[in-house]
Formats: sequence, structure tokens, C-alpha cells
Amino acid sequence: MPYENLTVERKTAFSNLLDDPNPFVRSQLLKEFIRLGATGRSFLEELINGENRIIGGHAHRILEELRNANPNEEFKAFIQSLNYELETGMIHICRVAYPDLAPELICTHLDAIADRCRELLIKPSSPRERCVIINRVLFHELGFRGNSDDYGNPENSFLNRVFETKKGLPLTLSAIYILVGQRIGADLDPISYPGHFLVGSFEDDLPFYIDPFHRGRFITPNQLLDKSGGFVPLSEITYLTPSPIREVLIRCCRNVTNHFANKGEDTLAQLFLSFVQEFDKAYQKNPSR
Repeated sequence: MPYENLTVERKTAFSNLLDDPNPFVRSQLLKEFIRLGATGRSFLEELINGENRIIGGHAHRILEELRNANPNEEFKAFIQSLNYELETGMIHICRVAYPDLAPELICTHLDAIADRCRELLIKPSSPRERCVIINRVLFHELGFRGNSDDYGNPENSFLNRVFETKKGLPLTLSAIYILVGQRIGADLDPISYPGHFLVGSFEDDLPFYIDPFHRGRFITPNQLLDKSGGFVPLSEITYLTPSPIREVLIRCCRNVTNHFANKGEDTLAQLFLSFVQEFDKAYQKNPSR
């Protein structure tokens, strides 16, 4: 995971606080690592594997406390932070449904896919060439595909289950596509198209779109605008532009809410609906964010 939220100064400050015996300091430190999500966990793992065994021991203790923390409260803290990042948010969603999930397992899956893509990349490569490589690895070598036969299965919305079954929704497959792309230098964006989530590439003068649900087929803007690709007609051109991460995570929570409700699992449906409402409350308090 990249450490864009952690400067050298913040890393040093965290390291110096890890052995502080004050209960208040320890609780605040734990809350901050909960808020940081996958980025904070990756930093702790870096310390654990570092040369300073004492600091590594303290980092290991904090990491264990994070794993035993309440995933629901973790996700709420992340939502309230307004500091949204796709990988961290998707991991939080997984942890709510699968509390025993080790978040680093999702990162490891993504790293392994990206490593295989790098093996096949020939530099310099164009944005489209990078996507061709991702398509080859994800859909031809690994067999990821859209779950058309069981579309309403809630498992399709959780990355850990998608990695196991190789089947998912347009949104989860798009998230995997984007996160692998980030790791290999492909600048890709989520496209919250009505009824069918897509991935967009805007690096070149002429943008193009990818449909991970259908094994990474390439789509031109004209195919979306004139319905020749079989998509829902557009009411607003903004649907062709990148979607804020906040909206991606809300859409994922809504998917989960609807699918659990359709399965009669009302408790889980209400829980994920509460996260949608939490996003709305956080936005109303800070609309400029």
C-alpha cells in the first residue's frame, strides 16, 4: 500500500508513541490507526519487519489490537474521517461481513496479480497496452468473470470472496481492476454508470472504458452515448466522468443492503444501510469535502 497519508514526520511520531504506557495515548493511537485503515496496517507491518525489534514488538501488539477491534466502528470512523481511499474502503466493507478477515490478505492478492502483470509488461507501454495486460492476467489466466448466474448473491460484493470464487459484480471487479492498475502505473478511474459499473482511462486524448464484468471488453464513449453497446441511455454526461470514491463505496453498501434484504437477512441489510446513512451525515456536516 502507498503511504501517501503518512509523512516521514508522522511515521517518526507514531514510532515514538508505540511504547507510551499512558492509556489515553494508547487509545488515541489505536483510533488513529483504525482511521488510517490499510495504510496504517502496512506501516505497522513495516515496523514489525524492521531492524528495531523493540519497536517491532510494540507495532505487533497494536496490529493485534486492530485485528480484534470492532469492524463496524472501524468503518464508521473511516466514513467520518472523510479521507476516502478505494482499497481501504473496500477492505472495511469486507471486514464488516467477515470480522476475522486479515486485511493484508486482500492486499497480498492484489500485489500478486500486479506482480504477474509487471512480468508481462513491455516498457514503454500505452494506457491501452497496460489494460490489455491486466485483461490477460485477470480474465484469461486467473479466470475472473461476472457472476451472471447468481448476480444477487451478497458474496459478489466482498473482495475476499471474489478472490476465492473469481466471480463478482461490475463494481467489485472494477475495484480489483483499478487497484491492480494503480500498482503497475495505470491511471484508471471508477465510472459509476447507471446500472453497470465500469472503469475509465483518461490518460490519452481519447478516453476509453473497460467492462470488467464482461472480461475486460473495451468500450468507446460513442458506444455509451449512442447505446450501441447495449447500455442504459444517459440522462447526464457526468456519468462518463470519474466517480468520487465516496460514491463508489456508497453504491457498494447499497448493493449489499439490497442483496441481503432479498435474501431475508434483514439484520445485515439494516447494518449496511446504516453505513449509507453515515456517509450522508458525514457529507452534510462537511459538504465541501
